[in-house]
Amino acid sequence: MRRLVLSVVLSMAVCVADAADCVVLLHGLARTSNSMEVMRDALVDDGFEVVNVDYPSRHHRIEELATIAVNFGISACREIDGLDSIHFVTHSLGGILVRQYLAGHEIPELGRVVMLGPPNQGSAAVDKLGDVPGFDWVSGPAGRQLGTGDNSVPLALGPADFDLGIIAGKRTIDPVMSAVLKKTDDGRVTVEETKLDGMNDFVVVDHSHAFMMRMTLPIQLTIRFLRTGSFGTVKDYESD
Repeated sequence: MRRLVLSVVLSMAVCVADAADCVVLLHGLARTSNSMEVMRDALVDDGFEVVNVDYPSRHHRIEELATIAVNFGISACREIDGLDSIHFVTHSLGGILVRQYLAGHEIPELGRVVMLGPPNQGSAAVDKLGDVPGFDWVSGPAGRQLGTGDNSVPLALGPADFDLGIIAGKRTIDPVMSAVLKKTDDGRVTVEETKLDGMNDFVVVDHSHAFMMRMTLPIQLTIRFLRTGSFGTVKDYESD
């Protein structure tokens, strides 16, 4: 049996208040926690405690990954003295893991959730490219669950019943994938595919799926939502 390796980076920020807000970071499919390091550093600088979870996204189905990654993040946050709220900031598949977990579990300390480029309506790209040789090697069993067909996990999960802000991208660096999607997209999912009933706020940025979580504007928007529950107006922020 493949040995499960799960690591976590826990960044302890100095807080002037007794209560601590902890943010769990969940990376996307076929990525690692390294992809969320810029986001982690920005959140720490803003006074959050941060748990950057590295989970084996290509080795398990979504149901298993949700249990592994979300539980690990929650447990690490609960080790922090004075914990008040547990927030989530996710990229791509990471957002679906949070939805999957919350469909069957309560998190009493749950604060706010920000999803960057989530395939909340499934991805038409998975439907089109699922039969391409090498798809399963690249995406693993979870990747095949992100389509729009009968086995789509995102479509089976229902609306959000938690404080949710979604950041979608409209720039693509993958013309082949975008030709498959045929609508405004970030190179992996269309803007429409990121939306979810029940979300509190929604914003579109001029960034690609692969790099949006490292860019200045999405990071600023993320922090604003975690602090206030709203993205505000994009023109108020610095540009990348």
